[in-house]
Amino acid sequence: MTLSLSFVIHMFLHLAVPLAFAALFYREQFTRASLIMLAGLAIDADHLLVRPILDPWRCSVGFHLLHQYWLIPLYVVLALIPKTRLIGLGLVIHIFLDWIDCYM
Repeated sequence: MTLSLSFVIHMFLHLAVPLAFAALFYREQFTRASLIMLAGLAIDADHLLVRPILDPWRCSVGFHLLHQYWLIPLYVVLALIPKTRLIGLGLVIHIFLDWIDCYM
């Protein structure tokens, strides 16, 4: 598999955006907030259930098990609850970045 520039940018954003969000809004808890938000990447484990695992022409949102449209409101609710806010933000950021990738 060759890595396209768009894939590299996409993966960079999956790391950079949560880190930037943590730096801007959770400066005092940067490490903790970063790690929890980056845990949102775990939903990409659903890519392992299909072949090919990575398809540059496939939109993840609505296709993969943990990227379903009906789960997005749950991720938003998690982001609104103080105790689950960071994991919810990580999931919402992840889905948003995947959604943008569908239209680029």
